[in-house]
Amino acid sequence: MTDFTFTCTGVRADPYAAGPTLVFRLRITASGGTRVHALALRCQLRIEPARRGYGPDEAEALRDLFGDRSRWGTTLRPVQFAQVAVMVPSFTGETETDVVVPCTYDMDIAAGRYLGALDEGEAPLLMLFSGTAFTGAGGFHVEPVPWDREAAYRMPVAVWREMVEQHFPGCGWLRLPRDTMADLLAYRSRHALPSWEATVRALLDAAQPAAPPHPAPSPDPSWAGAVLPRATATGRTTP
Repeated sequence: MTDFTFTCTGVRADPYAAGPTLVFRLRITASGGTRVHALALRCQLRIEPARRGYGPDEAEALRDLFGDRSRWGTTLRPVQFAQVAVMVPSFTGETETDVVVPCTYDMDIAAGRYLGALDEGEAPLLMLFSGTAFTGAGGFHVEPVPWDREAAYRMPVAVWREMVEQHFPGCGWLRLPRDTMADLLAYRSRHALPSWEATVRALLDAAQPAAPPHPAPSPDPSWAGAVLPRATATGRTTP
């Protein structure tokens, strides 16, 4: 059987994709300079959160995902990131190919929440491979790609942020049930609000507690018991 090794050499954000997309560069090596007619790969990407440290702000942002830092010894488990199929064309010995990974900015997805919580540094990823190889110099043989093939890669957090900014510049993402969206739309139409931002802002402003009324100024005690001068018909005071 042919021995395959995989190495991730880089990642970039695809600026021309319809949605948020990362493109990983993958180097594939076949042992003994084997002729590979085609390689049908399945690639599972997994986040390994235990392989990096976290600052106080990051730990706070990850609390709802992993709990308090004191529990991280048992809760800091791998997080599923993506699973994609890759068809690698013919090569001999070694080649490089792109692994295109569509991403989501849904903050209800664990991978999105994890990556969104990181301030800087790198996100530790593990790429797991399996699939089928068609090899042979004259004809071809069908060989499985062993399930233990993997490649570790530390993805810069800046690449993730660049990808998000390309598609959602300066914005967040919120998923709501249909009935809640229908109520919001009705509220927006009823108040002729120009955007969803204005709609949410109007609701937030309406939810703010009313400011307490200013108390009436207390009388000056120096006037207590004083007799004011009598006004005349002309409005002037008598001397």
